[in-house]
Amino acid sequence: MTQRAKIDTDGGGPAEAGPPVVHRNAGLTSAEVAERVARGEVNDVPVRSSRSTADIVRGNVLTRFNAIIGVLWVIMLFVAPIQDSLFGFVILANTGIGIIQELRAKKTLDGLAVIGEARPTVRRDGLSGEISTSEIVLGDLIELGPGDKVVVDGVVAEADSLEIDESLLTGEADPVVKQPGDTVMSGSFVVAGGGAFTATKVGREAYAAQLAEEASRFTLVHSELRSGISTILKYVTWMMVPTATGLVISQLVVKDTDFKNSIARTVGGIVPMIPEGLVLLTSVAFAIGVIRLGRKQCLVQELPAIEGLARVDVVCLDKTGTLTEGGMDVTELRTLNGADEAYVRKVLGALGASDPRPNASLQAIIDACPDAEDWRCVHALPFSSARKYSGAAFSEGNGEESAWLLGAPDVLLPPGDPVLTEIDHLNEQGLRVLLLARTTRELDSPDVAADTRATALVVLEQRLRPDAADTLAYFADQDVAAKVISGDNAVSVGAVAGKLGLPGAENTVDARKLPDDREEMAKVLDGNAVFGRVTPQQKRDMVAALQSHGHTVAMTGDGVNDVLALKDADIGVSMGSGSEATRAVAQIVLLNNSFATLPSVVAEGRRVIGNITRVATLFLTKTVYSVLLAILVVCTQVEYPFLPRHLTLLSTLTIGVPAFFLALAPNKERAKPNFVRRVMRYAIPGGVIAAAATFTTYLLARHHYTGPDALNAETSAATLTLFLVSMWVLAIIARPYTWWRIALVAAMGGAFLLVLVVPWLQEFFALKLVGATMPWAAVAVAAAGAALLEAAWRWVDRKVPA
Repeated sequence: MTQRAKIDTDGGGPAEAGPPVVHRNAGLTSAEVAERVARGEVNDVPVRSSRSTADIVRGNVLTRFNAIIGVLWVIMLFVAPIQDSLFGFVILANTGIGIIQELRAKKTLDGLAVIGEARPTVRRDGLSGEISTSEIVLGDLIELGPGDKVVVDGVVAEADSLEIDESLLTGEADPVVKQPGDTVMSGSFVVAGGGAFTATKVGREAYAAQLAEEASRFTLVHSELRSGISTILKYVTWMMVPTATGLVISQLVVKDTDFKNSIARTVGGIVPMIPEGLVLLTSVAFAIGVIRLGRKQCLVQELPAIEGLARVDVVCLDKTGTLTEGGMDVTELRTLNGADEAYVRKVLGALGASDPRPNASLQAIIDACPDAEDWRCVHALPFSSARKYSGAAFSEGNGEESAWLLGAPDVLLPPGDPVLTEIDHLNEQGLRVLLLARTTRELDSPDVAADTRATALVVLEQRLRPDAADTLAYFADQDVAAKVISGDNAVSVGAVAGKLGLPGAENTVDARKLPDDREEMAKVLDGNAVFGRVTPQQKRDMVAALQSHGHTVAMTGDGVNDVLALKDADIGVSMGSGSEATRAVAQIVLLNNSFATLPSVVAEGRRVIGNITRVATLFLTKTVYSVLLAILVVCTQVEYPFLPRHLTLLSTLTIGVPAFFLALAPNKERAKPNFVRRVMRYAIPGGVIAAAATFTTYLLARHHYTGPDALNAETSAATLTLFLVSMWVLAIIARPYTWWRIALVAAMGGAFLLVLVVPWLQEFFALKLVGATMPWAAVAVAAAGAALLEAAWRWVDRKVPA
């Protein structure tokens, strides 16, 4: 096996050297590495896991709505008291929160990206060691094994049954056999065999640079939430321009009132039309979601993946590494056909020594069977998930030669072999069984597995993850269907799933019997939960079949055979200890390798999307009633009833503060499609009723009050009605009630009451209820509006389903 050492990347040679190892190709010398570093021939592409600081500041400050608000704010600073300019300070605070939260998210993402960074094995001075991708230089000899990603472009120097999957580059699923002299492209990965290649393109010249830039950038891929909000804002803009124009003309030309007061009331009519807080709150919710998951060692490589998590209703789990721990133990060795156990152990020990990168099963065999030092491997056949066996040919030291295969018994044995019955009994106990068989054919023969002689059964036991049962129970409780999809024997997989309490584990399906037709396959998948002997291509087909039935699918995995399915799933979840290929294509990487993190991931997604959908109704109800009030003012040619300070107070108490708490609250409801329709079906009737009730009170007050201070009294009465109706909207949105939701609504009501009774607050906000008749009339109109709201929203629930 290859000697590995820690590479000293400053050019000083190996930091830790073991016994000298002779390589046919020793790679670059330390002096050659130093020369290339001096010439700048280094793979120094910066890792970019998030937006730059400048982009974050620019993205939060330079927005269309900040520009509109900013202009209105500057106008108000010149024509009205500071309390009428409070809305501007709110925008500054919200923008600041957005910047701070994204900077915190950036710090978390950048730190986690370094943890999950690929560390290829490079051979220098005849020694192999792991280094960072940024330390690779032109001409470096980079070793490859199963699951390794090709990180720079190069030419194959050594190949031992090397098979590389280039599907991420070409779309072709079949692996390509590589021989010395063939080119390899960054972005591909090894599925079988091993070898080494010489780096011919590094830095920004390599295809990996473009791939990494696209994969790790702060991306805004398709998101129904973001698209829906953009659609809403587009329509709001279209409505706002003519409405605001009419309001300006009405207040400045038609009404012969004080110029500064007219401007103040005009701005007061325009500002609340803009649901700027919804955009900022969405960004904050996403950023906080990333930070929360980051603290649990969960790397979110694409931020919209958080939204996708909320929509998942099927999660496909690989057994090995997900339900079970990576390590295995050999519990029994059963010889067959009169084989000698001591000889069998020598064969197994030699097989273990022949593979420089043993998987978990082979590692358990290595631990149980010492290497036969006098045996020499003359040819090796690496394990392939498509073949489901590995092999090696030996010179046994006494002049004898032999060739052996080790792998799945139901692949190496003919159907109906009596040994298979014995194996089924072991599989039913959740044990994993490998067959050692002798072959008389050449290992590179396509029918090498034909006419083999069964020699021994290797019985292995997998260690179950202690948290797997609780995690599966969580998914069942949340109506997320769990499908165990494994390349192992179906009965064995079913036994493991049964031990963990997975519903339907007793009905296992051998994937080799699955129908090829997608519709028929989807029906089988819907009706069963455990599938064994699944090939990599079948995993991909199964994901597509589930999606064809309208399911939103999350796929977890850590092996190379999971890559295609991870890539096609709606959400790909990779283990941090998994292959570089799986980490490259997954949207979410569990760096702590804990399956128990998945419930937190799903819950975080549901919390974000569910709460944003909830609070969006608050923001858009305000937009609807603001536009309608402006239209009613223009049509009736009366003064606009509110100053900016009034609507700032109302927005803060009925929307801003409650929305912040509601957006961060626990929420387990699975997200549903049609975001715009679901929000607007409540916001439109809510806004219409609020506007009608408020304008009714305003018209009643205009007939009731007379004198020079009549407008202030009319405004106060209208404000009371609008506040009460808006509070009822909040009370509906806050359902189902918990103690803190009730306390939140009560606190907002108490804050408004404080404004009405404290003299200096009355003066500051220009709110003073005059007399008893009109205030009680305002309360009565608000009560009627609240009753209409209840009736309208219940009618919407029945007649206008989302």
